Amino acid sequence: MVIVFACNHCPYVVHIRDSLGRLASEYLAKGISFVAINSNDFAQYPEDAPGKMPAFAQAGGWTFPYLIDASQAVAHAWHAACTPDIFVISQDGKLVYAGQFDSTRPKSDTVATGDDLRAVLQAIVSHQPIPSPQIPSLGCNIKWKPGNEPKQ
Repeated sequence: MVIVFACNHCPYVVHIRDSLGRLASEYLAKGISFVAINSNDFAQYPEDAPGKMPAFAQAGGWTFPYLIDASQAVAHAWHAACTPDIFVISQDGKLVYAGQFDSTRPKSDTVATGDDLRAVLQAIVSHQPIPSPQIPSLGCNIKWKPGNEPKQ
């Protein structure tokens, strides 16, 4: 299963949105599940409000669930730090990847491909070792509710 902490307004998520939709469609057909989770404080960032999430997901071709983490408990439990923050869980429930979608960035004049995530998913479906090193995600910080920031 691929878990993507995402939101509507982050330029990093916007940059990968369509490519993530295509990659998910490809690997959903191979038995890999996807879910996106929006943990941002939508009171401070209304563009991330639950009512705006379906249109954002549909525009990116997301056919997987895009869920709201209103309490931010899920982001805390996963130690998610940014959007997008990507985790892959093996069939036996082990974390096998925590890293970036690919090396492209917004305003870089390069199209997001999902090469890093694709390599992991291809290794899983081919029963091969997970590639390393795993490069951490880069993006916008999760927008924490006042007083709900992670403890250092």
